[in-house]
Amino acid sequence: MKRSVLLVLFLALVAVPVSASDHDLDHDPSLEFAQVTWVDVTARADGTYAFAVTVRHDDAGWDHYADAWEVVDPRTDAVLATRELLHPHETEQPFTRSLDGVVVPEGVTVVLVRARCNVHGFGGRTVTIDLSEPEGEGYTVGR
Repeated sequence: MKRSVLLVLFLALVAVPVSASDHDLDHDPSLEFAQVTWVDVTARADGTYAFAVTVRHDDAGWDHYADAWEVVDPRTDAVLATRELLHPHETEQPFTRSLDGVVVPEGVTVVLVRARCNVHGFGGRTVTIDLSEPEGEGYTVGR
């Protein structure tokens, strides 16, 4: 009797639960939302800005991919610029896309950059940029 109890306990300890997602060990659930990983901002002489935004997302073809990023005034949630991403980037992760000529209204010194996917929308990592500082967490600003 003691041996059978010990055997059951041993088997319970060494058993490894298998979930439905274990078949895809490369899948990261946090990447269901598009993540902004880095932003390089360049201030132009004409008062506009160029944004080079690096995005990470587990693109899975046309049915699920990062389809845009935006520059937003975080005080009002007003969208200042949108860069549409016209196709999946399954084999290019993370990837960087740029947008030049972004107009930031006078008095706005902080902007937020967020990315979107065509299934989950917004909700991943964002980067908040103080345009008066040369660098910060997740960004640089060049003059």
